[in-house]
Amino acid sequence: MKRLFFISFFMGLLLNACSDKDVATVSSPDRNVQVKFELVDGEPFYSVIYNGRKAIEPSAMGFILRDQAPLKDNFKIVDARLSSHDEVWEQVWGEKQFIRDHHNELWIDIQEDGGEERMMSIVFRVFDNGVAFRYIIPEQEHIGEFVIMDELTEFAMTGDHKAWWIGAYQEHRYEYLYEETPISRMDTVHTPVTFQTNDGMYISLHEAALVDYASYTVAPLGNNRLKTDLVPWADGTKVKTQSPMQTPWRTIQLAEKPGDLITNYMVLNLNEPNKLDDLSYIEPNKYMGIWWSLHIGKRTFWLGPIHGATTENAKYYIDFASKHGIPRLLIEGWNPGWTMEWYLDAMHEFVFTETVPGFDLTEVVNYGNERGVKIVGYHETGSNLINYLEQIDEGFQLYKDHGINDIKIGQVGTRLNMKEWHHGQFGVNYYAYVVQKAHEYQLAINFHEPIKPTGLRRTYPNIMTAEGIRGQEYNAWSEGNPPNHYTIFPFTRALAGPIDYTPGIFDVMIKYREGRRVHTTVAKQLALYVLIHSPIQMLADLPENYDGHPAFQFLLDVPVDWYDTQVIDAEIGGHITKVRRDRHSEEWYLGSVTNEKAREFNYQLSFLDEGRTYLAQIYADGEGADWETNPEPVAISEMEVDSNTIFNIKLAAGGGKAVRFVPLN
Repeated sequence: MKRLFFISFFMGLLLNACSDKDVATVSSPDRNVQVKFELVDGEPFYSVIYNGRKAIEPSAMGFILRDQAPLKDNFKIVDARLSSHDEVWEQVWGEKQFIRDHHNELWIDIQEDGGEERMMSIVFRVFDNGVAFRYIIPEQEHIGEFVIMDELTEFAMTGDHKAWWIGAYQEHRYEYLYEETPISRMDTVHTPVTFQTNDGMYISLHEAALVDYASYTVAPLGNNRLKTDLVPWADGTKVKTQSPMQTPWRTIQLAEKPGDLITNYMVLNLNEPNKLDDLSYIEPNKYMGIWWSLHIGKRTFWLGPIHGATTENAKYYIDFASKHGIPRLLIEGWNPGWTMEWYLDAMHEFVFTETVPGFDLTEVVNYGNERGVKIVGYHETGSNLINYLEQIDEGFQLYKDHGINDIKIGQVGTRLNMKEWHHGQFGVNYYAYVVQKAHEYQLAINFHEPIKPTGLRRTYPNIMTAEGIRGQEYNAWSEGNPPNHYTIFPFTRALAGPIDYTPGIFDVMIKYREGRRVHTTVAKQLALYVLIHSPIQMLADLPENYDGHPAFQFLLDVPVDWYDTQVIDAEIGGHITKVRRDRHSEEWYLGSVTNEKAREFNYQLSFLDEGRTYLAQIYADGEGADWETNPEPVAISEMEVDSNTIFNIKLAAGGGKAVRFVPLN
């Protein structure tokens, strides 16, 4: 990867100790974001100003430790150092090929004034669109191995802001619909959690570079104050560690427009560069699978008369994928252990080195290879990690022996090993172990029931995508996902990283599942391929629902790896219009979706290259389309456009629009 960078160190330019030795400040490169760190009677606090307005009021910092005095007071500043960093780096794959990392950093060393004189450092990085900070506990005499019982980091908001959130500590992890309430009615919530102030500022809290530490949730303290709430171990402790130690970055993304949160790459910038020595097996792609047939009841995960994972059924999908140039096929349920009770929290045991009767892995792999379709492996752990980790090397070796380079790994279950939260330190370390183990066997990963992404895909780009959302399958066996779901998660869960949402359902009325349906129009299903970023995208519906459908062409055309991403217009919970440019051509793609309300917009296509003419291939909601009463019509048309064209976007209720722009000159 190419890197262009300039690093300079300077003192006193941004640091403002003035006559107060207990205060230090740092600003963003454009000076629009200011952070103030101060010791108030020896206790550390920070605050943030954005574009002249308070974003974060003075907020507490520090730790509660087990069997030791808290690290939270009686401090003095012993050193403060400033640096500036400006670099452009290239993603292996992603939503934007070249990313600029431009920030100013303030590193503060503080020490207890008396007692054991323990030391701690706090590092702030201030970007033009946000703030990040982390704690560092250096190696020292009085802190060796230690246990964190609580992290005291607060986010003191300036008012009772509107918030979009999902509650933490629930049975189905991150798989819930988002609430929209004031902070005063907010539960303890997962990050990313996003806020809108009364004067139109947007703030999103998350974390970056989550390694060997507990994920944090956000707990309300009252009076608009929020606090980190580290996800605990089963024994009630939060983090088991030793010095030297550094926490993940706590991130505060700031924007005047909601769409600017989406094109904020601070979380990626806070992660270390790629550490993998071999990237040859990592390939963005589109895939098909028997997955949807299992959820709608046409097929079963387990053995029986309609078992999905058979050699015959795999060949049927391979033939369809090969005919249409779809390079991957995911098969689930081919190994022993699948029963009607597989998803229950009962330490269910799967076998990862054998196949069930009726499925020949070697025959299926060879059949696919001959037709240009590679098989995607699948491991469902059922959250029984004791069983899984005993077999992981042999299971991964089986795939390597068959030339398989892609794997989906599920952790269905309320707790890992029926004991630990997926997003506590135990889970964080488990997922990290699997990522590195997968690299040994040249496997790129799609995690389901994951730890939330925190930008580690930059460091380990074999982390291709993850679920961590209330996905498409909920439309098959619950009341479903309402139309506004797709206008909220781009500003919450999607800020964390790629999503394997599995879009592309054309049979939105689900003929195999009476009383269940997908709550969108078909055109909106097309638009989701532009709206949702994932370097692997599933064409999730049954082959027979695609065969002969004219809108299927868009799914074949739309890329998964991008040169650039822009948000044209957005309202959280209302609508979003996004454009992306293909990384491997000069084509642009547009996706626009709305909630339950029909909408119409006119936008200038200023993202297109000046002086060029493009053929716009348009897939819109058809005449009379409506997600409730008439979801299926798709109107397909073409027109020539350029960067000066005022382009009409008309969206049915619950609808969408997808466009491919092909250069003509």
